[in-house]
Amino acid sequence: MALTVLHRVHVLKKVAVPFLFSPAILNAGEHHVCIPSIWTSPVCHQLLRGRSPSELGRRWLCITSREPLFLVSGSIRLSRDPSVAGRPTSLLHRLSSDEDRVFKDRLSSCTSSRQVLRLLRSSPHLSGAAAASVLHQLADLEQNGTGGLRDPDTLLSDVALSELCSRLEKESAELEDEAVIQALQGCTRLYLDPWSHLVVRLVSESQVRLDRGCLSIGALCSLARALFVLEGPNCAMLAQAISQLQNKDPAHWDTSQLTAVYSMLASGLAEGGRYQDLLNEMNARALSLAPKMDPLTVSETFGALVTLSQAQALPLVIALCKQAVRHVPNFADAELAMVLSALMHYGHSDHFLVKELERHVPKTAFTTHPETVTKVMQYFGRRRIFSPPVFDAVAESFVYRADEYATGQVSRQIAALGVVGYVPQEAGRLFRKVESVLSARFSQFQPRALLELLHACTLLQRYPLNFVSKVFSPYFLQQLQESSGMDRVMLAQLTQLYMTVKLECPFYDGPRLLPKLRVKSFLFPGRSLETPVDPHLYNTVKTGLVDLLGARSYFASRVLTPYCYTLDVEIKLDEEGYVLPASHDEVYKRIALCIDGPKRFAANARQLLGKEAIKQRHLQILGYEVVQIPYYEFEKLKGKAETVEYLHKKIFPHSYRLSW
Repeated sequence: MALTVLHRVHVLKKVAVPFLFSPAILNAGEHHVCIPSIWTSPVCHQLLRGRSPSELGRRWLCITSREPLFLVSGSIRLSRDPSVAGRPTSLLHRLSSDEDRVFKDRLSSCTSSRQVLRLLRSSPHLSGAAAASVLHQLADLEQNGTGGLRDPDTLLSDVALSELCSRLEKESAELEDEAVIQALQGCTRLYLDPWSHLVVRLVSESQVRLDRGCLSIGALCSLARALFVLEGPNCAMLAQAISQLQNKDPAHWDTSQLTAVYSMLASGLAEGGRYQDLLNEMNARALSLAPKMDPLTVSETFGALVTLSQAQALPLVIALCKQAVRHVPNFADAELAMVLSALMHYGHSDHFLVKELERHVPKTAFTTHPETVTKVMQYFGRRRIFSPPVFDAVAESFVYRADEYATGQVSRQIAALGVVGYVPQEAGRLFRKVESVLSARFSQFQPRALLELLHACTLLQRYPLNFVSKVFSPYFLQQLQESSGMDRVMLAQLTQLYMTVKLECPFYDGPRLLPKLRVKSFLFPGRSLETPVDPHLYNTVKTGLVDLLGARSYFASRVLTPYCYTLDVEIKLDEEGYVLPASHDEVYKRIALCIDGPKRFAANARQLLGKEAIKQRHLQILGYEVVQIPYYEFEKLKGKAETVEYLHKKIFPHSYRLSW
């Protein structure tokens, strides 16, 4: 039996009806089976017209209007060619548990489909479970991530695989429940033609096992995933499988069963809010089991919660985070990356997790997968976590491993440093390496990633002018527009980047940013380049200023300057140092009060964020006297007298205070 490629639906017109009315199908018995919805097309209605119920047999048709996922170019159809010759493979041979384990160990060690097929040819006796595992291993190695296979010719031409599929079809009635369902799921993962005798037979056998009502939770999950791929969410057989699953009380499930159901629902079955009641029960059960979860289970549960949009499951997220703290040294790289991605999604951070990462990352920064290192940096940046041990270790490893990082990963790592405004100890070597990467791979950077990288460099007072000039070119701006469209954040970054090179690099003589692309203010809803002033802290400071200056008219609040920055408070002085009314136009000196609340600092340290530091730096260059009033100093004051005294020393450190 050979494997051939089915390219389009018109081929089904020639082969589907003979398959449907073949003896193997008509004699399968009275089972309700989902078949692909191609039968809803006008062509197939013509093919079926005139058929009597007796001709159709007693099989029911589960039909929806959804186009099957398999009917695309590149799906594989199993041939009925009897001339296929190969070494017979028996699936009913009862292997010992040791033999089965040895085969599966050898199978899992295969790194290419050719190795798998070579192993298959050398193994004349397989159990049903081992045969199904061959299909899954081939799928793991061959899937290209875009709905196709990397090397279908290898599969099409292999005699041993054809013989294996033939045996699965002929002996499916004698196989264990798990083997039948795993084989069906393996077929869907290899994009086998859903009208092939093998797939139709396995679906029929799965219906038999489902009707018995004895399938395990894992088997029901695998069957549901296979049916969803074959027919979509409206298949009656799928509904039957989910119904049996719901009848099993989640309150008694163990972690492996929970993970299996989470994974199944996250594969697409729960889209549109379906099965939310079941998910609520599962979340409650997972909350009680969280302290017993191993690293893989914690990671997979986190991933499922994100995919399933379980916004209300924050107690479970917190419990999983606590368990993750214990597993930080034991997580695989991909598992740790998944955990950190989920925590960023939910906006949750944990002091003990940070401490564990600070112990773990410096030891492994040189060997950890680049994406995991990047996720650590991204997590610290997103949660405003100031961690010199981690930042220094990653910066040092970057100097030696820069070529291993993708351009997007480089951008995200430097952007994280820019967020917290931390310049690593190896700054010189780090930014020389960044410049080297930019020179060698400039064309590989996505426009937005490049803008993020250059903007982060300026937050850290590093100015790669050779590349900044390219950003302002019409060609790059057009690329930026075409790639993702220029939103307000990007326009603000371009504006601040241009302001930075003009203010801090006066010798810059490159292209200018067109006025029409410059924003008027860096403060806007969402991800702005300024942090809004803390309302409570502002009101307290405002009361103290009124007591100090004698009237509200002597200072202005939330003043938008011509330079895009918004001042929390502005005080105007004349040449002799006297305070002028806020409405006065002729001004000798301006004082900008930066009332810095907790959100303008790192979450775990008194480290001013990069975007606030550059604001104060620019205001000073523009002639403002910048006075910083940090929350951690102001909150210590007790009473009106202390507040007024503090403000006077901050704003007028060289003058006496008059009593009003």
